[in-house]
Amino acid sequence: MTLEEIFPAWGKLTPAQRQAVTAAAALRSVPKGTLLYSGPADCLGFLLVRSGQLRVYILSGDGREVTLYRLLPRDLCLLSAACILRGLQFPVAIEAEKDSELWVLPARQYQQLMEQSAPVANYTNEVLATRFADVMWLVEQILWQRFDKRLAAFLLQESALEGTAALRLTHEAIGRHLGSPREVVTRMLRYFQAEGLVELARGTVTLTDPARLQTLADA
Repeated sequence: MTLEEIFPAWGKLTPAQRQAVTAAAALRSVPKGTLLYSGPADCLGFLLVRSGQLRVYILSGDGREVTLYRLLPRDLCLLSAACILRGLQFPVAIEAEKDSELWVLPARQYQQLMEQSAPVANYTNEVLATRFADVMWLVEQILWQRFDKRLAAFLLQESALEGTAALRLTHEAIGRHLGSPREVVTRMLRYFQAEGLVELARGTVTLTDPARLQTLADA
């Protein structure tokens, strides 16, 4: 995909604005596991995912991680340029979950574009609102939902993302996503296995009854 195909509101930019975006944007390839951003001090810039998958997460004081949301192809990441967004000094980290290609637009250039282009500013506000809703939904899940429901929903989401029922995930990795100790994940997965919902092997969780997992997640 070209920059023109995935940049928000490209068709509503003036020729001069398009030229400025093209000149400022840089295509970057990163391997799986790369830490792209570790807090507002980085001010990496705005990211447009061309291919691959990124994970946006927070890290607690005791070292536990919680995944806030994923970024897939065509998604725009705003928090990687939080240094220019007032009130969004949010201590998140961003890593590549898969080998990825990204368009990186320096924060100042994107800020100027938002000031010049109402469609880009509107799109940016829509993305912020959507991500805020994602985070609020996650907070609600953590505070009020049982862990078995959260785990079932996570496994189904992973299966949909990867297009397979056999997930290459360790218990520790699942715990990082959900903000739970590995031991808690292991106990619940063993319960799921005893109930015929999943099958466990070293480094792999296979969904054997997705329909019942969905029923559990929706309960």
